Amino acid sequence: MRILTMLMMAQATAATPALAQDHSGHAAHTPQQAEVAAVGQATPEEALISFRSALEGLDGAAMTRLFADEAVIVENGKAQGTFAEYFEHHLGPELKAIKSFRFIEPTIDIVRQGEHMAMGMETYRYRIELADGRAIERRGSATSVLMHDAAGWKILRYHSSSRPVS
Repeated sequence: MRILTMLMMAQATAATPALAQDHSGHAAHTPQQAEVAAVGQATPEEALISFRSALEGLDGAAMTRLFADEAVIVENGKAQGTFAEYFEHHLGPELKAIKSFRFIEPTIDIVRQGEHMAMGMETYRYRIELADGRAIERRGSATSVLMHDAAGWKILRYHSSSRPVS
C-alpha cells in the first residue's frame, strides 16, 4: 500500500493522537508518543518524523534509538558506516557546533513491503544556524529502508543528499 504524507499539511490541519501540533508548527510529544518511543515507533512515518524531530532538537540519544544496530548511513555519496559510527565520527561533533536546525516543507512518501519492511522517500529544505553565527540553507532528499520487529519500526538504511538552495 502506498501512503503519501505531507507532514506540514497534516500539522497545519489538525493534531492526531500520535502527533500533536505546537505553535511553532513542529511535532510535539504527547503521552501516546512517549509510550510508542519507549517500545519503538508505531509506523514507518513516525520513525522518520521522529528522526527529523530529534535532529531539530539536537538530541543524539533520541536519534540513536530510531536506528537498528546494523543500520548503514550514506550521506552525499559517501558510506558513513553504522549509525553509531556516523554519530561518533560525524554527526555528534557537528551537533556541538549547531545552534538550531530547522526543516522546512518536509514531505514523506512511504511504500510498504509486507508487514515488516517499508521504504521511505523524503524531500525537504533545511536551515542550520551555527554557534559562530553562520547559517546554512540547503535543499535535500533522503531514502530509507525501515524494518519492523517487536521493538517497532527502526531505520535500517538511510541515504541522504543535499545541495545549496538557489
